[in-house]
Amino acid sequence: MVTARPVIGLTGGVASGKSSVARAFEARHAGVVVDADLAARAVVEPGTEGLAAVVAHFGPEVLAADGRLDRAALRARVFGDAGQRQALEALLHPRIRAWMLAHAEAAPTHYVVLDIPLLAEGGGRATWPMLDRIVVVDVPVTVQRARLMARDGIDAALAERMIAAQASRAQRLALADDVIVNLGSLADLDAAVGRLDARWHHG
Repeated sequence: MVTARPVIGLTGGVASGKSSVARAFEARHAGVVVDADLAARAVVEPGTEGLAAVVAHFGPEVLAADGRLDRAALRARVFGDAGQRQALEALLHPRIRAWMLAHAEAAPTHYVVLDIPLLAEGGGRATWPMLDRIVVVDVPVTVQRARLMARDGIDAALAERMIAAQASRAQRLALADDVIVNLGSLADLDAAVGRLDARWHHG
């Protein structure tokens, strides 16, 4: 179990600025952020129990020629198949959580931030009971859509589908202990991180 240091969950919708917030925390304290996306890759590296479990369930066709997970092939297997997607999540999500908590234990900081993009979609506090606080990076859906279109060069319809594929803004905010509203500059975002950092570092 994680030590008495505060364990903070960080989440936000696509194009909300969550990654910028994570970088701002990391810039203050190297090693403070534990990244769920990095964990998801680590638990299926060659030689891991996670990769063996995925191959046992989905078959060797999800392996690339070099023995690594063929993510495109795996996506094709689970796309549009809720049962297969749930099976994959059941195999990997506990391993992802365990990886993140092990790295949280090792973090050389006064608090630790678990960067969990799909926190609301993945069960919220029921799935992540070790979280002392949850920070949501929030913007209106109209801002999300505009940023997605500009960032990825996509049209409004695709941007809307990407947003709709995630939890709603209201579902994320319902989890929040702290909200960072990202409607200003990067300096504003950094200042908001600084205020939370001061509270957790000295609180």
